[in-house]
Amino acid sequence: MARLAGFPDAKIGWVAYSGGVDSSVLLDCLVAARNRLPFEIRALHVHHGLHPDADAWSEHCACECRRLGVPLEIRRVEVSRTRGESLEALARQARYEAMSAVLGRGDLLLSAQHRDDQAETLLLALMRGSGPAGLAAMPFVALLGEGWLVRPLLEHGRAELRAYAEGRNLRWQEDPGNRSLRFDRNFLRHRVLPLLAERWPSCAASIARSAANCAEAQGVIDVLVEEKLSGVAGRWPDALSISLLGDLPVPFRKLVLRHWFRKLGLALPDSRRLDRILCDVIGARPDADPLVAWPGCEVRRYRDDLFAMAPLPSRPPAGPIHWGRGVLSLPGAVGCLELLAPDGSPLDPLDLFATGLEVRFRVKGLFCRTVRDRHRRPLKKLYQEAGVPPWIRPYVPLVFVEGNLLAVADIRTCHSDAPVGRRQFRLRWRSEMCERLRIGREEAVGSDTSRF
Repeated sequence: MARLAGFPDAKIGWVAYSGGVDSSVLLDCLVAARNRLPFEIRALHVHHGLHPDADAWSEHCACECRRLGVPLEIRRVEVSRTRGESLEALARQARYEAMSAVLGRGDLLLSAQHRDDQAETLLLALMRGSGPAGLAAMPFVALLGEGWLVRPLLEHGRAELRAYAEGRNLRWQEDPGNRSLRFDRNFLRHRVLPLLAERWPSCAASIARSAANCAEAQGVIDVLVEEKLSGVAGRWPDALSISLLGDLPVPFRKLVLRHWFRKLGLALPDSRRLDRILCDVIGARPDADPLVAWPGCEVRRYRDDLFAMAPLPSRPPAGPIHWGRGVLSLPGAVGCLELLAPDGSPLDPLDLFATGLEVRFRVKGLFCRTVRDRHRRPLKKLYQEAGVPPWIRPYVPLVFVEGNLLAVADIRTCHSDAPVGRRQFRLRWRSEMCERLRIGREEAVGSDTSRF
């Protein structure tokens, strides 16, 4: 029944096991072929907690796995619905995030989607106005986290799986939510596809074949667009050059942008937002600070570079934060600060500064006299010289000693009038957002505090 060839090499194959008929068939097929498989079979059940019977479903999965001699891992997730978002989509996203987190490097996640699921996926993509990538629907093998997502049942229909399950006397759980027509997929499954099948009995297979054709076409497009994408790389990692992007014809610009989002693992924008990126962001003045955002992604520009990233975290409170010993953890997702000797060994602020240090954010009207040339410059000018985008600046930790600005993170060290010792030091700001941007930092190792 299941396709058992063409998998990436792996040591562990996790079966996405809901306890329903489809995943029960997949698990049974794999267990029957266990001695011929090059990987160890394990089962993974995601407990959403969305249904009163969710605990019973988990217990059913545990009982079946014990009977089959298959190790089972149960992952619990919380799905919080926000206004305007699909509960079905949120649950699916939470499920894949949980499963992705389980996968080790090169592991397989074996999922039970079949030919009818493929047809439903393509029809949903049509209703969203998707292009070839969306209409390609579900591939047999795809990257997922550090491993691979594999769908061994894609060549078989729902009726075949049901017949197999009944013939093997399998035990499974029925989710009553699968009958609810308020979910788009269920509406297609119970209303639209049966009506199409009355006229075209092989419609599910035909639709799945169309998805395969779209996948082939998208493969050719990806090769062409990958070449274009590499030719418009920006100065920062994963950024695009706006001037080079502007040299491409508009259709290629859109293809490159969609390909770029997919490679970064970000949600794709709809057509309206894509047009806004082309007009409001790429077409903005070089000194502008435009933003186009949608759930899971923000697109900004700085000078000639276009950035796409996960939404920025909440801005940290202004402070002050006292820093006396060890590594200072900064609020929110801003990272941490370390004080280091020139050789990289850790220092405590109290070893150099009798009162320790203070950290603040977003202090207005500050100037920095750099230790190198002692020129007094406003922070805005310093940020510009270091290439710090305006939307990062509110997160930059400003380090003070006795009320004097000592350092702007590890971007610049400032001359201070505070009396300190004669030891050299340097600051290190560890922050995911700035590591990704590789903001220009001081090349010199630290600052000679004797100058102060």
